[in-house]
Amino acid sequence: MKKKGMFATVRRYEGVPDPAVAAAEVDKIFVPFISSLPGFVEYYWLDLNGGAMISITIFKTLSEAISANEKARTWVKENMSAQLPNAARMEAGAIVAHKENA
Repeated sequence: MKKKGMFATVRRYEGVPDPAVAAAEVDKIFVPFISSLPGFVEYYWLDLNGGAMISITIFKTLSEAISANEKARTWVKENMSAQLPNAARMEAGAIVAHKENA
């Protein structure tokens, strides 16, 4: 089932020195920031182990997703450079398949 009109951004961070600290900071200070952006739907932060982490954010439009990626890049650089020292690899695209349990 396609989630009509939804778009996702994915940001992968490498070399995270302390994933537990990064996760706590993301939850405390980044989630309020990203969730305040236009078109925000939902957010996930994943610990891949080995100092790699991924964020997934869902937006209503592609332009909102792309704009949020740019704002997130700047915000992280200014506010979380100690926890996320390396620039993220960023991607954005349409959600073309989706399933969830109610």
